[in-house]
Amino acid sequence: MVSRRSKAQRWLVRFPRAVPVAIFLLIAAITALSVYSIERGNDQRAVAQVRNQVTAIASRLEQRANASSAYLRAGAALLATLDEIEASTFRRFVSELRLNSDAQAGDGIGWAMVVGPDGVQQFEARASEQMPGGIRLHPGLQGRPVAVPITFLEPDTERSRRALGFDMYSEPVRRAAMREAARTAEPTASGKVVLAQETGRAPGFLIYMPVFQPSPGGRRLKGFIYSPFDAQDFLEAALELEDAEDYSVRLYDSTDRLENLLAATSSGEGSGTVYREPISIANHRWVLEVESAGAATLSGLSMLTLIFGTLVASLLMLVVRMLTKQALEDETALQWFQEQASIRNSLTRELNHRVKNTLANVLSIIALTRRRATDLTEFADGLDGRIRALSATHDLLTQSDWGTTPIRSVVDAELVPYAEASQHQVDLQGPAVELAPNDALSLGLAIHELATNAAKYGALSTPGGQVKVHWTLGSPRLVRVHWQESGGPPVVPPKVRGFGTDLIEKIVASELKSPVSLNFNPDGVSCTLTVPVREPSEFAMRAPRTMDPTR
Repeated sequence: MVSRRSKAQRWLVRFPRAVPVAIFLLIAAITALSVYSIERGNDQRAVAQVRNQVTAIASRLEQRANASSAYLRAGAALLATLDEIEASTFRRFVSELRLNSDAQAGDGIGWAMVVGPDGVQQFEARASEQMPGGIRLHPGLQGRPVAVPITFLEPDTERSRRALGFDMYSEPVRRAAMREAARTAEPTASGKVVLAQETGRAPGFLIYMPVFQPSPGGRRLKGFIYSPFDAQDFLEAALELEDAEDYSVRLYDSTDRLENLLAATSSGEGSGTVYREPISIANHRWVLEVESAGAATLSGLSMLTLIFGTLVASLLMLVVRMLTKQALEDETALQWFQEQASIRNSLTRELNHRVKNTLANVLSIIALTRRRATDLTEFADGLDGRIRALSATHDLLTQSDWGTTPIRSVVDAELVPYAEASQHQVDLQGPAVELAPNDALSLGLAIHELATNAAKYGALSTPGGQVKVHWTLGSPRLVRVHWQESGGPPVVPPKVRGFGTDLIEKIVASELKSPVSLNFNPDGVSCTLTVPVREPSEFAMRAPRTMDPTR
C-alpha cells in the first residue's frame, strides 16, 4: 500500500513543512511578478504621458517665441526703411501692431541702436530731447568698439524707463546673442540674464532681431529691435492652455544644470517620472524638463492583485498544509496497519508454534500415561491432572501476556489444592525470580508431578505432612528450585520407573536444558531442578526496523 502512493503524497510526507512554504513562495513570486508588470506598464504609460506633455509644452513655448519673432521681423522691416527713428514713430508702430496674447507674454518691444565711440554724446542729446528727464548710456564703452544702449522700450512705464540707456553690448550673454542675430539675420534668443528693468534677480531672456540699413558698401547694422521676457511669466503663459497642473515643469538654458534654471512650476509632488527634451527657442537651445507627480502607493490594480495573490497564496498554503497533515496521518495509519499485520503474522506463527509444542506435550503425556496406566480410570485421572497442570500454567502465562512469570506464581498454582488443606503444610520461600514462558510450563509440569506423587505416596498423603519448596539464585542466569518432603510415610524407591519420574527426569530436564536431581530418601522425596533465568526485556514479535515513508 505504501509503495503505491502517488509522487505528490511522497513529497508531502518527505517535506511536510517545506512544501506548503514553497507553494506560498511560488504564488507570492507570481503575484510580485504580476505587480511588477502592472507597475512597469503604468510607468511606461506615465513616461508616454510625460513625453506627450513635454511635446505639447515645447510646442506652446515655440509658438509664443515664434509669434514674438514674427512681430520683431515686421518691426525690423519697417525700421530698416527709416533714416531716423523717433520715439513717437516707434510708439505709434508698437501701438499699431496690436499684439496678440502670444506676443504679450513678453515685457514689450524695445529698440536699441548701435552707437560708436564718437556718437555717445549725440545719442544722449537726442534721447534727452525725446524722453522726459533724459537718459545716459551706462556703463561706459570701456574700450569696446560699439555700444548698443536701450533707446526705447514700449509700453512706456516707470519699470520700462529704468532700462533706458543700458548698454546691452556690455554684458557677455546679451552680446553673444546680438552677434549671432547679426550673423544669421534671424531672431535670436539670449541665454539666462537679469532684465535691466528688473530690480530683483528674477531670470529672464531677450529675443533680438537685427535691423540693417542699406549702404554703398552693402548694408550697415543700424540696431536691434528686441523683446525682453521674464522667464517665469513666459513659462506660465505657455502653460495656461496646457493641462499641466499635475506636472512639475522646469526650463533650463542650454543644459539642465541648477545654475541654468530659467523658470519652474511645481505640482506640489515630485519623485515621479522625469522626461527631458531639448528645444530651440529663437535659434537658442533650451532644455525643457517635465516631472509627473510621484505615486506614494501602488496603483489600484496592483493593490488588488497583491491582496488577491496574498489571499490565494495563503489559502493554497493552508490547503496544502491540510493535505500534508492528511498525508502524514495516512502514512502513520499505513505504518500502523503494516506493523499490526506483521504482529498478527508473528502472533500467528508464535501461536502455531506454541500450539504445536503444547500438543506435542499433550501427546507425550497421553502416550506415557497410557503406557503406565493399568486401567482406564487410572489413565483418565493421570491425564486429567497433567492437563490441568498445563492449563493452570497457561492461565498464568496468559495473564502476563506470555511474558515472564514469577516462580512463586507457578508453584502456587500447582500447590493451591494442598496448601488450603489444614492437615498439610506447604512452605514456599525464595527471591522474586521471573521465568520465561517455556521454562514456566516445564517447571509447572515438574511441580505437578511431584505434588501428585506426594499426594499419593508421600508427605501430602497423611496428616502432618510437610512440603518445602525453596529456590535460590545459583548465578545471575540460573535458579535452583529444591523440593523436599517430610512427615510422610517412609519412602520406598519404586521398582519400576513411573511416568512422573520419566516426565521429570527426561522431558522437564530436556526442556530446561539442565539435569534434574530426584532422590527417594526414606524420610521424604527430594528433587532439585535448575531453571534458566531469562533477562527481562520488552516483548517484540519481530526485529525493529526503520520505516521509510517514501516507499
